[in-house]
Amino acid sequence: MAVIADFAAYPQWAKGVTVAEVRSTYDAGDPAQAAQAGRAREVFFALDVSPIKDEYTLAYVWDDDRQVTWTLVEGKMLKSLEGAYILRETGGATEVTYRLALDVSIPLIGMLKRKGEKILIDTALKGLKRRVESGA
Repeated sequence: MAVIADFAAYPQWAKGVTVAEVRSTYDAGDPAQAAQAGRAREVFFALDVSPIKDEYTLAYVWDDDRQVTWTLVEGKMLKSLEGAYILRETGGATEVTYRLALDVSIPLIGMLKRKGEKILIDTALKGLKRRVESGA
């Protein structure tokens, strides 16, 4: 989860992410936010992965080191974006499940939309795996 939460490093390992900037974090002084204290609440991204090129902001909700979910706050091309990383310990290793659903504001045929989703999912999982295994 430390790699997932390190947004500043995304351009180094998440293909197509050119900018990942934390815009706000959860407040350590608020008891209702204590479990998420210091973690990103909203993150701005610039993404360039054909057929999707966009700038957007995501809102994050953290469940300790078990899960993080996100939803689109605003985007230029994206109309909706929801996803999650779900981590589960499995005998000395960590199993990662990645969920993603997106919709764009311009008409795209289903094949192009699925291709975009597949690229994003493959990029996220393969890039994350390489980053974690590199120890960076």
